[in-house]
Amino acid sequence: MISLKIIITSLNGAWKNNLRNGLSKDISKRNKSFSSVDFNEIEHMSNLANLWWDEKKNSLHAFNPLRVQFVKDGLINAGVKLQNSDLPLKELKLAEIGCGGGILTEALAKLGAQVTGIDPSIELINIAQSHVKLNHDLSKRVNYINTTIEDFVQNEKETYDAVISSEVLEHVASPELFLKECTKIVKPGKSIFITTINKTLTSLLSTILLNEYILHNIPRGTHQWNKFISPQEVQRLLEKYDCQTKLIQGIRLNSFTKQWFITSKTSTFYALHAVKQKKIISM
Repeated sequence: MISLKIIITSLNGAWKNNLRNGLSKDISKRNKSFSSVDFNEIEHMSNLANLWWDEKKNSLHAFNPLRVQFVKDGLINAGVKLQNSDLPLKELKLAEIGCGGGILTEALAKLGAQVTGIDPSIELINIAQSHVKLNHDLSKRVNYINTTIEDFVQNEKETYDAVISSEVLEHVASPELFLKECTKIVKPGKSIFITTINKTLTSLLSTILLNEYILHNIPRGTHQWNKFISPQEVQRLLEKYDCQTKLIQGIRLNSFTKQWFITSKTSTFYALHAVKQKKIISM
């Protein structure tokens, strides 16, 4: 039986403040008050680096086709014409923020996009770089950088046709700062895609208690319920930084078959597509 202690830990999150090995020196020296990075989360994810490309142990692999389709459909709905059937994202410049070991980054690059993946974990970036080198043609379309969004944005303002951050927002120290910085690198009129987890009783019971502590579909300790965020809050924050939400789509994980599905309900996982508004120049 799941103890009350597990629920309390999931809700409150007993965080340590010290930095761990594996974080780059530049990131470690950063003033935390100006960073959305939660170093305890980075440590946890870094410890999973060797499992990143294990399809049996990492549920993101089964989730990937759905994520890619959401991005493709969103780009079409935002007016992007996908003319090459073999490489539909050709000539598009994308950025994945919090790319981890590169599962989604590689999938988008396989469709022809030039993709930059950034992550503050040097272990995960090393895994991503090693894996993409296995495909010489693909590696030409992928660039991985060990950095934070706050540092990255300094030289990349309004550079990308789309910015994607998948299963990251629930792990950052400041969702508002993170989203604010992400919107800076999107070109006006272009898209931002977010997938994350809603803050509901359902998400606590299914994502943490069932999938982490009972079925072990997700490594224990990966999520903290108090860091989950509602789609309405994400929409509000994006609007604050001139991004209009176009679609909020519910996503469901069948915990027993480990299959992912689109659903009308957003009580657990959801995907959000927004478009950065073009500036109106007054005459």
